[in-house]
Amino acid sequence: MSHDHAHEHVSNTKRIWMVFALLSVVTTVEVYLGITRPSFLFMHNFLSMNLLNWVFILLTLYKAYYIVWAFMHMEGERSSLRWSVVATVIFLVLYLLFILLVEADYIFEVFKNATIKWNF
Repeated sequence: MSHDHAHEHVSNTKRIWMVFALLSVVTTVEVYLGITRPSFLFMHNFLSMNLLNWVFILLTLYKAYYIVWAFMHMEGERSSLRWSVVATVIFLVLYLLFILLVEADYIFEVFKNATIKWNF
């Protein structure tokens, strides 16, 4: 008796290890940069935030994208679903970055120019 299997189980072990290796390398780079804080990144600002923080934000977004793409199986979904998820995330990330930059700059200016002293 022959059984036709339309969908055979395919082992994704190699893919899982590749994703693990890639995410481990990115995390290792983040930890290394966090420990060493290179002055060429830490001492230069872009949009009221030092370049090192921008690198952390970009690497974290890359890891988040790759986790969603690989482990939540977004690569196999229709383009419309992928774009609805990606567009929402892009909007939220840009909104949160806007809040971070505007509020952080405001608080810095209040403490810099006011009689309130830094007590933390």
